[in-house]
Amino acid sequence: MSKKDKKAEQTAPEQQEPMEETQAQAETQAGQPESEAKTEAQSESADPLLTELESLKDQVAQQEDKYLRLAAEYDNYRRRTAKEKDSIWNDAKADAAVAFLPVYDNLERALKQETADEAFKKGVEMTMTQLKTVLEKLGITEIPALGQTFDPNLHNAVMHVEDENFGENTVCDVFQAGFQLGDKVIRFAMVKVAN
Repeated sequence: MSKKDKKAEQTAPEQQEPMEETQAQAETQAGQPESEAKTEAQSESADPLLTELESLKDQVAQQEDKYLRLAAEYDNYRRRTAKEKDSIWNDAKADAAVAFLPVYDNLERALKQETADEAFKKGVEMTMTQLKTVLEKLGITEIPALGQTFDPNLHNAVMHVEDENFGENTVCDVFQAGFQLGDKVIRFAMVKVAN
């Protein structure tokens, strides 16, 4: 090899080294902006993800609110229908009792008659007892009237009499028994009130 060739070889590697260093530096420098670019891209993509997450949280909260409202509405519906069902049942019992009350009145009149024979009276008494038992099983009770203080919510005064034997506003005679189902009056007691 000649001296020229040796010099060229010696200078060539020296020239190649700085080029390699320059490329390595360029890659390193290029790598830094890439990582910064990735970080910026991640932060940009994180903002939509956070926005979507918040949106989903809002949707979940709205759905939970809808669910709670629906559950409350259903609970109110259930209570209302149960109350209506009870009311319908009580109305049906009251209507059935009203149909039997004329029988009750006839039996009561038969018991008050003095001309009826004893066997007839016993039969009427047994029938009356059975009818009272049936009414009580339905929850229907006779309104207390005779000797009670007059109550316009329970009694229907058809006569008024001055009588010293009774106190002020006292029921002295019952013409027709009254009945109630719980607090509901089925039929007012028809009464005579003293003083």
